[in-house]
Amino acid sequence: MLVTCEISAIAEQAKQGKVIAYPTEAVFGLGCLPDNKQALQRLLDIKQRPIEKGLILIAANFEQVRPYLAPNIQPTTEQMTPNNITWVFPVADNVSPLLRGRFDSIAIRISKHPLVQALCNSLDSPLTSTSANITGESPCYSAQAVVEQFQDQPLAPDAVLDGPTSGQLNPTEIRDAISGKTLRHS
Repeated sequence: MLVTCEISAIAEQAKQGKVIAYPTEAVFGLGCLPDNKQALQRLLDIKQRPIEKGLILIAANFEQVRPYLAPNIQPTTEQMTPNNITWVFPVADNVSPLLRGRFDSIAIRISKHPLVQALCNSLDSPLTSTSANITGESPCYSAQAVVEQFQDQPLAPDAVLDGPTSGQLNPTEIRDAISGKTLRHS
């Protein structure tokens, strides 16, 4: 498992279809490029996550996630601005069930974390995001914790971006993008 603080090295891993771990607002995330079905399946296998649950997309800007949303979505300024809110939008018909799970919607967050911003800008793409831990285990708050949790597992992330989380204590708030209703408080 490669552990580095170099954005370019982690971006190259993602471009090659690898699964990466990276710091986010609260915990380390596990991700890959959202259009790579083999990487999506590998991510689900590493995390031992059921396909039905779906994954979040994390991005540097709204234009990176627009292709994954149903046509004619008119986001609000708040939804397009980097913040600590995850929004659930109607999903485009062509989005893989590996990404959207059993839902007709998809969760997106325009992250204000500087390393997520740099990584997504380097890739010119969003990343999938789910907590970097095996389902049912504690989330990881550092690159070292990711290495330790996965070191004896048959499947593990290929690379870890070493850097700090934003220190947020709770997971991000989740809101329905159409109704504005809060689905999960932070």
